[in-house]
Amino acid sequence: MTETRTQNVTIAAIAAEAGVSVPTVSRVLNGRSDVAPHTRERVEQLLRHHGYRRRGGRPTTSARLIDLVFNDLDSPWAVEIIRGVEGAAHAEGVGTVVTAIHRRASDTRSWLDNLAGRASDGAILVSSQLDPALGAELQRLHVPAVMIDPAGVPALDVPTIGATNWSGGLSATEHLIGLGHRRIGVVAGTPTLLCSRPRLDGHRAALESAGLTLDPELVVVGDFSHESGFQAATTMLALEDRPTAIVAANDQMAFGVYEAARRRGLRVPEELSVVGFDDLPGAEWSSPPLTTVHQPLSEMGALGARTVLRLVRGEALDVPRLELATRLVVRESTAPPSR
Repeated sequence: MTETRTQNVTIAAIAAEAGVSVPTVSRVLNGRSDVAPHTRERVEQLLRHHGYRRRGGRPTTSARLIDLVFNDLDSPWAVEIIRGVEGAAHAEGVGTVVTAIHRRASDTRSWLDNLAGRASDGAILVSSQLDPALGAELQRLHVPAVMIDPAGVPALDVPTIGATNWSGGLSATEHLIGLGHRRIGVVAGTPTLLCSRPRLDGHRAALESAGLTLDPELVVVGDFSHESGFQAATTMLALEDRPTAIVAANDQMAFGVYEAARRRGLRVPEELSVVGFDDLPGAEWSSPPLTTVHQPLSEMGALGARTVLRLVRGEALDVPRLELATRLVVRESTAPPSR
């Protein structure tokens, strides 16, 4: 006798046939790791057999596809993240869909609608804030999520991948202090982004360790763009007692500092030392080559992809929060102060 599939089968029916509880079936559907392997296999067999479709019309079979979501795609920083995610996903036979939502609710809604339609297996959110509504929608769609360099403090049940921002800020300023600089300016990052505060705190810790204090005149907030780095440095270099060195919270703002120095007739590094953060490919080829804190962006992307694919397979994570090490790369934009 040939068995027929029940198109409108419920979770309760699946649970009864498998001899498990409804919450157990729900955990399997959500990709949770706290289900015994033999139980998971039995439930998944029944889901496939009955052609069960999750809420939102998403099939239970894998789409071999993950979504990579940015707020913006206007930076080489994003390209490095994409490179890492795509490489790791491709190695496992999984495709990648890249989306920019531009911090707009309408774009986020469009992305979620598209996500439901293409049945992606998981999502990687980059420099984003996982608000309760977005988190609830991803759960409804049964899409596990991982955050890379989260914009704010993430929910406890969302894995995150980041870098050691505090030690990066510390090493940048310690390098300048070791060269003899005492008037060190800072172009800080966007205050609302989680990575900005530890970089500034690391700078402050290096000053305090050397018996120096943070001069408020020498801290100007930027937004990680070339223009904001230029404006911040222009402000600091106009001071009567201008800084002899400037640390920027990313490479793009450091390049803006270069331009501000050029327009003021100051040579880098002879009259102004500059340190960036990220170590983007262009840092090595700038003039002069930029001393910067290497952030392992491609590795962060690869780890994010591997992590979300582990969640898709229902594997337990050893550590939900990971920070990859930063390191200072000394090039030709720093030197002892001339005065």
